Amino acid sequence: MTAAKPTKIVDLTPNDSISEALGNCGDGARIVLAAGVYREKLEISVPGVELVGNSADDTKIVWGDYANKLDEKGVEYNTFRTYTAAVLAPRVTFKNITVENDALCPEEKGQEVALTVCADGFLAENCRFVSTQDTVFCGPLPADLIIRYYGFLKDPLRAAGNMRQVFRNCMIAGNVDFIFGCGSALFEECEVRSVYDVRGHGYAAAPAHGFEQKTGFVFDRCRFTCEDKVADGSVFLARPWRDHGKCSFIGCEYGRHISREGFDGWNDSGRDKTARFAEYGNIPEGRVPWSRKLTDEEKDMLLGYFK
Repeated sequence: MTAAKPTKIVDLTPNDSISEALGNCGDGARIVLAAGVYREKLEISVPGVELVGNSADDTKIVWGDYANKLDEKGVEYNTFRTYTAAVLAPRVTFKNITVENDALCPEEKGQEVALTVCADGFLAENCRFVSTQDTVFCGPLPADLIIRYYGFLKDPLRAAGNMRQVFRNCMIAGNVDFIFGCGSALFEECEVRSVYDVRGHGYAAAPAHGFEQKTGFVFDRCRFTCEDKVADGSVFLARPWRDHGKCSFIGCEYGRHISREGFDGWNDSGRDKTARFAEYGNIPEGRVPWSRKLTDEEKDMLLGYFK
């Protein structure tokens, strides 16, 4: 099989607006980004669009909103309006780009999202997603927040349904809950990088899946790395943002910064009794008793879902 030809190819430089180009293209267009920094807040509402950079090292989309920032009405942004890029249409692809939120200091400013995906069929290849707290949101929202944020968030940000997302050979950097949400998301051969946090601890994933969701977040052959200043054993692989959050770690490599316990129960929420966390492969000793080992059949079913 050969990939479908783009309906339109648009070449941009950092002097151009990606948002303007998106407004002038249709389903299936390819936007090619020359090396440089594109400083803009981006929303993608055109199905089937490809954003292709020169390389993730030198092609960057950057913005700096944060949760405690006040909008023009004096209202705090809240986590879900801080994104640098929001994917709100199906079948969007990112290749060879970095998406960054450069607000920094989340202990003062709150959450700082780099990428929001509220759509099905998203693919990222050879990309970098960089921030601190809440770097990548894999939508949809938990059901209670879809209701709570009626009239506050745009309807596309409150969309429900099954949203499948694949991150392949990407790097995702952050410190607290920096991969979060309710999407069915595969992270294949990615680097999950913990950055230093003055608060002294971190959590890579914060899943919020409903009990009916059977796939959750799947980390396949990922490497969990850290900056030099991150303390040994100070980062948990995941903690459940909602009761039945689901994460599976298959054949992953864990750096010195990952806690032997592996997982955190989110304070005294009682979610350790309902969260669904599992591993496959070389599992370190000392894991919390409420995590489990995947069977061969379960592992094949999870990976098969994305094939």
